[in-house]
Amino acid sequence: MKRYLQNAGLALLATTAMLSTSCKKNADFNSLSTGNYTDTSGTLKALTASAFPNMGMAVTYTPMSTIPAYLATVKRECNNVTFGNELKEGSVVQNDGTYNYATADALYKICTDNGLSVFGHNLVWYSQQNVTYLNSLISALVIPGKGGTPAPNLLANLNGDFETGSGNNFTGWSNLAGNSSSATYTAVSGNNSNRALQVNVATAGANAYDVQSIGPTFAVTAGHNLTVTVDIKTTNTSGKVNIVLQNTTTGYYSQQVISPTSTSFATYTATFTGVSDAAPSIRLNFPSSGNYTIDNIIIQDPSQGMSATGATQPTTAQIAAVIQPEMTKYITTTLQRYPNIKAWDVVNEPLLDNGQVRTNTNFTASATQFLYAQYLGNKYQDSYITKAFKAARAAAPNDILFINDYNLEYATVKTDSLVAMVTALNKYGATIDGIGTQMHITLGQNLNNIDYMFKKLASTGLKIRVSELDVVINGAKTSPFVPTATLLSYQAAMIKYAINSYITNVPASQRYGVTVWGVSDTDSWLNTKASPDAPLLFDANYVKKPAYAGFKAGLTPGSVQ
Repeated sequence: MKRYLQNAGLALLATTAMLSTSCKKNADFNSLSTGNYTDTSGTLKALTASAFPNMGMAVTYTPMSTIPAYLATVKRECNNVTFGNELKEGSVVQNDGTYNYATADALYKICTDNGLSVFGHNLVWYSQQNVTYLNSLISALVIPGKGGTPAPNLLANLNGDFETGSGNNFTGWSNLAGNSSSATYTAVSGNNSNRALQVNVATAGANAYDVQSIGPTFAVTAGHNLTVTVDIKTTNTSGKVNIVLQNTTTGYYSQQVISPTSTSFATYTATFTGVSDAAPSIRLNFPSSGNYTIDNIIIQDPSQGMSATGATQPTTAQIAAVIQPEMTKYITTTLQRYPNIKAWDVVNEPLLDNGQVRTNTNFTASATQFLYAQYLGNKYQDSYITKAFKAARAAAPNDILFINDYNLEYATVKTDSLVAMVTALNKYGATIDGIGTQMHITLGQNLNNIDYMFKKLASTGLKIRVSELDVVINGAKTSPFVPTATLLSYQAAMIKYAINSYITNVPASQRYGVTVWGVSDTDSWLNTKASPDAPLLFDANYVKKPAYAGFKAGLTPGSVQ
């Protein structure tokens, strides 16, 4: 999923008009004017035809196949679409490594049958992969030991068996139930032991961590793999228990989800790859209602036991030898399956906001994330990015290949770093053709930074694409939320500025196009029950909003400069 940064100090923009953190002055952001955003005539693809060639929206299979108004809106307004999830690795690769393109094929047919070209999104990302399969390839490289002693329990003497404590208290553990959740924590008989932790979740919270048992910190060798075993029984055999290892300093965490299926005690195992923190804490999250009894948590570093028995963990080079072919295979197979998709996001979100390449040393991967950089390299001349682009170029020599990232309009250091990286990667043979800037923006977005970003990206001479445009207007994340006319006008003004900056600061020959990340407000990834929003150009009834008029107004060069 994409990310955006919200300045908490701007959360009350609904009642103020101090919208621009830029030093620029213009009528759209004057405290006495919200602009006139009523002209919604025309269609986006016709209005943008002279400004850039590709007007797009992000779409997904279910509404495209079941909601006529959704499909009709996309067909009327766009000439290009991007699949929200259907071509991501995690949507195609199965647990056994086989590929299932059925949903992607079906959505592709709907789009092409309706005259829509498709932008390919995305081939290599750190998220939404089949981590189960990738980790199984690594596990298969472990050479088991012969005899010897098992690895020590890293929770030994830290009450992982819940035996220490009095009453319903457990030494080293604290139990929480917040954010409208309801749960009780009780000491009960364990699995052939005196005590275990029983968690009765009457009402699950909106977040998995609302009902949470926070356990002790423990020592581990940073970068090593860990296995966590735990005995669980439950009254809800469709519920979940999340095993979390959290960095107590940065807050970054890794998570594995366990699905207990027995009303009697059974042992479950979770594997954590490349744990970056030397002293994480263990936490148990309970996102589902039901009664869960937890006992005998054991955490082990397999390499410690293996050294005693003569077994070995694979080296980084050995892991790379099995992981790189899998990455290349997915790129090659997907590109060759869809030869009429002529442009692709090859690598998505490679950088942190500080401009560093995302690796296991500066980012903690969750249960659904896999960092190719950890095994395939993060140095420009020998990075997973270079390898991915070379594989894509070999499979589709004439396609337009993009690198895509977020918060470029927010963090200028990230923009600078991305431009420097792309320039260097191309010197090492990556052949990157274009840069996508997602632009998940807010009403408080710094306008100068938008201009800086487009000018800096354009300086590369590459194709520049606005890849995932939307504008948050519920900065305070209130629920329920009903957009006011003033907020909708402010949103229109921000859309206008973003579009105008794009066509003003990026030469026409470099403009690939603009994709809005969704169709109607109701299907936006930003619109959730806990934090409703209205970030797109069409409302729930597919009626054009003031934001549509703002988009149109922004197509006049220099209109807000």
